[in-house]
Amino acid sequence: MADAMINIENVTYEYSSIGEDSHLIAVKDINISVKKGEYLVVLGHNGSGKSTLAKLMNGLLLPTKGNVYVNNINTKDEEKIWNIRQTAGMVFQNPDNQIVATIVEEDVAFGPENQGIPPLEIRERVDKALEIVEMTEYKKHAPHLLSGGQKQRVAIAGILAMKPECIILDEPTAMLDPTGRKEIIKTIKKLNKEEEKTIVHITHFMDEAVEADRIMVMEQGEIVMEGRPREIFSQVEKIKELGLDVPQVTELAYELKKEGIKVPIDILTIEELVNAL
Repeated sequence: MADAMINIENVTYEYSSIGEDSHLIAVKDINISVKKGEYLVVLGHNGSGKSTLAKLMNGLLLPTKGNVYVNNINTKDEEKIWNIRQTAGMVFQNPDNQIVATIVEEDVAFGPENQGIPPLEIRERVDKALEIVEMTEYKKHAPHLLSGGQKQRVAIAGILAMKPECIILDEPTAMLDPTGRKEIIKTIKKLNKEEEKTIVHITHFMDEAVEADRIMVMEQGEIVMEGRPREIFSQVEKIKELGLDVPQVTELAYELKKEGIKVPIDILTIEELVNAL
């Protein structure tokens, strides 16, 4: 597909135990296409295969069967793996594991320096990346003095400085407090809407998925639900059968409807529920 950033074709991934014959199928015969500029959220409980899928999307893992294409480049093409990593940047769960320098701006510059970018351009890229994530005033700070949310924004800036077209975020808010989570969600939406980056956001927080263009729900390595947020979260019973929750306001609307109050079943925000009531 010409307008696809990522194509996953009949992909299976198995983890093998060293010295043993046991195999764990983490991703099973999946077909996915992520459009350029799309904001895709992948939901699932722990062990559903969503983090494995994220690593397959930028070549950190190679499929046991099938093929993954990033901007039409097969991730199995060893000669082009750096092109793939530059196209699809990865942000992990723990920001402390991604920060390598003792000063914020030096950390953001680390990626471009390793790409061999000229110093003047690195300066421009660092300033622009920090501006986008609203961390310019902290550029001379030591990362260990920052909050969790601020550290994660620095990690995102480090990816942005390498100018990826797509950013894959593997549970980026899992280790953050509510304030930090809000900071990161605001940043993700800005990257998608204003910077026109393709976003793949892996999470188990339902409220983070509300503003996505599309949601996929994983269970035992397979995609079991797919659709727009309203389509997914209106199926409260099915979501619960999968061991997941729905946004709190959607749950409240669902309970009110069961009690005979006439409200829509696809409520996603507090404002919508207030207006409906």
